[in-house]
Amino acid sequence: MQDSDILLSDLDAGGILRLTLNDTRRRNALSEAMLTKLGSTFAEAATNPAVRVVVLAAHGPAFCAGHDLKELTAGRTAPDGGKAFFAKIMALCSGVMQAIVTCPKPVIAEVTGIATAAGCQLVASCDLAIAAIDARFSTPGVHIGLFCSTPMVALSRNVANKHAMEMLLTGDMTSAVRAAEIGLVNHAVAPEAVTEATMVMARKIASKSSLTLATGKRAFYEQREMPLAQAYDHASAVMVENMLARDAVEGIGAFIEKRSPKWQDG
Repeated sequence: MQDSDILLSDLDAGGILRLTLNDTRRRNALSEAMLTKLGSTFAEAATNPAVRVVVLAAHGPAFCAGHDLKELTAGRTAPDGGKAFFAKIMALCSGVMQAIVTCPKPVIAEVTGIATAAGCQLVASCDLAIAAIDARFSTPGVHIGLFCSTPMVALSRNVANKHAMEMLLTGDMTSAVRAAEIGLVNHAVAPEAVTEATMVMARKIASKSSLTLATGKRAFYEQREMPLAQAYDHASAVMVENMLARDAVEGIGAFIEKRSPKWQDG
């Protein structure tokens, strides 16, 4: 399999970019090649005006099994014991997760199979997630002497502290139903319905003004890290600028006139 085959990409007429992890031989592990491909693909999607929503799915029995432990172990043969290679992989992975968050297009994970370690991190980094009811999630690093420290960053920003710590400290598998209860995913649906449920949500979001979506997504993540008063000041400033945008003028006018808005994405 060529590196170009490990991540499939398809952009439909509605502006939904469907990315499919396709390295089934390695259970869609976040190898150096996969991380590099994901990074470049999200960078392209961020600036492509034809892309309105990104769906991240996977082929095979695993959504993503996390880092490629065989690749990491092979790195130990370097004179430094693998330190430089490990640092490179962690930087690549952190860059991909941040690229998802900073991407102006909403990103939806469509989860089938297992999502473990950095694979669970990948789901948590997406803005939304729909999971098949038989999907499972875990941060199992404690089983092999390697605490899931980088997955912890995304996980702790999506679920309450005690739920995150339970997953991180026990390494136990979490069902899709439980993942929905604690906020790791939005919905757990029948396996045969997961793609349609994801696409229904994607199409609904893609029908909105892309400027409005980008403005809101950016503001959401920015204000979340601020103290309350600062968050309100920031959100108020965003609202003022948003009110001056063409799409806000059009959207409010369409509402008052009881008609469908015609977005200009500006």
